[in-house]
Amino acid sequence: MTYFVTGGAGFIGSHLVDALLARGADVVAYDNFNDYYDPARKRRNIAAALTHPRFTLVEGDIRDRSALDAAFARYQPQYIAHLGAMAGPRYSVAHPFLYEEVNVRATMHILDLARLHAVKGIIVASTSSVYGALPTPWDESQSADQPLSPYAATKRAAELLAYTYHYQYGVPTRVLRFFTVYGPRGRPDMTPSLFVDNMRVGKPITLFNGGVGVYRDWTYVADIIAGIVAALHTDVPFGTYNLGNSSPIELIAFVRLLEQITGYTAIIDTKPLPAADPPRTYANISRAQAQLGFHPQTPLEVGLAAFWKWYRNEYDS
Repeated sequence: MTYFVTGGAGFIGSHLVDALLARGADVVAYDNFNDYYDPARKRRNIAAALTHPRFTLVEGDIRDRSALDAAFARYQPQYIAHLGAMAGPRYSVAHPFLYEEVNVRATMHILDLARLHAVKGIIVASTSSVYGALPTPWDESQSADQPLSPYAATKRAAELLAYTYHYQYGVPTRVLRFFTVYGPRGRPDMTPSLFVDNMRVGKPITLFNGGVGVYRDWTYVADIIAGIVAALHTDVPFGTYNLGNSSPIELIAFVRLLEQITGYTAIIDTKPLPAADPPRTYANISRAQAQLGFHPQTPLEVGLAAFWKWYRNEYDS
């Protein structure tokens, strides 16, 4: 079986590539190595995969339909993991049109190619941000029609397109809403890296509301990968699933745990919570448990220790 992974050199994408290769699959990673963060980091993410005989890297942009057509014609994938996207709610507030191009129009390209090539399964990566400021815990039956950022709005639009392609063309599709994913290879704009970057050099970290009353449902990347693999292979024709740890922790407690693991002390700069950020994220994962067998295994202290080990190797080698 051949798997096509968009964003395959990114944080989650590269972990999925490794997991699929370990299962004996042929994997095509499609990535444009944009400069949202250092492209060299993405190349390090897939350095091991590049030595694998069943791995192929295609450098291209998911907005480029002709390049995608050529890749699908050549490799004929049976499964698609559509992880390529512009991420980050705050950045999207200043760059809304870029998010529309990448997260909406490019997703239509991928869905259309899934239709044309009659794939056996596609997952479309989404985000807990689609829930906006709805009461928690969040479950998939909630309306999710009041997103707080262009990022969230474009991801919700991609979800709706995914359903339409399933309904009209029978594309077997699963939409996955990720909750605050962290771990080795995490992007430099994500909270663990931002905090440790400053803590290790004695600079203040920005903590919204001082970390009090702000909760995040941290989910380790290996648990997310297990959910993706299960969703790719389920026989559910269409489904939307929360993939989270279902155990939110207050941000100040997260910082204290990070201090214990790293040995650094955080200097806290308190600022108001941005309008694009909800005060709490909290996944109800009962549907994913029942239909995908999704059961997150990694406690936060274990996952953060793994992140810290990777971080030291990445920055001190």
